[in-house]
Amino acid sequence: MSFWGHLEELRGHLIRSALAIVSGAIVAFLAKDFIFNTIILAPKETYFFTNRLFCHISRELSLPALCINAKPLQLINIDMAGQFTTHIFTSLIAGLIIAVPYVIWEIWRFIKPGLEPREKENAGGAVLVTSFLFLTGVIFAYFLIVPLSVNFLGNYQVSTLVENQVALRSYIRLVTTITLATGVVFELPIFVYFLSKAGLLTPEFMKKNRKLAYVLIITLSAIITPPDVFSQIMVGIPLIFLYEISIGICKRVTRRLEEKLA
Repeated sequence: MSFWGHLEELRGHLIRSALAIVSGAIVAFLAKDFIFNTIILAPKETYFFTNRLFCHISRELSLPALCINAKPLQLINIDMAGQFTTHIFTSLIAGLIIAVPYVIWEIWRFIKPGLEPREKENAGGAVLVTSFLFLTGVIFAYFLIVPLSVNFLGNYQVSTLVENQVALRSYIRLVTTITLATGVVFELPIFVYFLSKAGLLTPEFMKKNRKLAYVLIITLSAIITPPDVFSQIMVGIPLIFLYEISIGICKRVTRRLEEKLA
């Protein structure tokens, strides 16, 4: 294909991906009660699984500080169109998450014709693995990081004279930002795979700069989580684990490239 032919092909994939996201958003918009009451707003309630688990552990260990969200966070709306615009925004985010496997599949369909037969065979599960890593990151953030963040930020006070009245839009922004950012960050092995295929990354480089990578991981954890150490550690541990896995992926890809050149 010519350059413009590739652009035309890409346009078709992007349009189909956008339609999938919009379709998912429409479904989420119509399922308002389920999306908000059962999913989005649940992490701030005492009955949420993570909150009940931490409070149970706190009673068993006699450590009251471990009990989180014992008092549900009260949300307010001060904008006339605030709840409606929040509904639309949340539906689009939900549509994106729902459509992620299909969007990744469309991206794979675009790049697949440019691969060699052996590369197609080796990357046969790319769509499944990429979707799995993203959704794992989203679920991890939703069940662990979000409740911890809501508890820390919702109860933090500079003075007892100042009462927290959290806006609905602020809460939604916190939940969506943390879940999406964690989902993207969990794609680290995929990024390493393609950088290794391009010859831009080697296992020796990753091993040599392991300490620097750990510092960057902790910094990234601090960016996508609230400023409490516990949440940062909870995000940092799986990222360090994924980094070590990525070293093995890089080593395998590099070895295959060397065998091909030989």
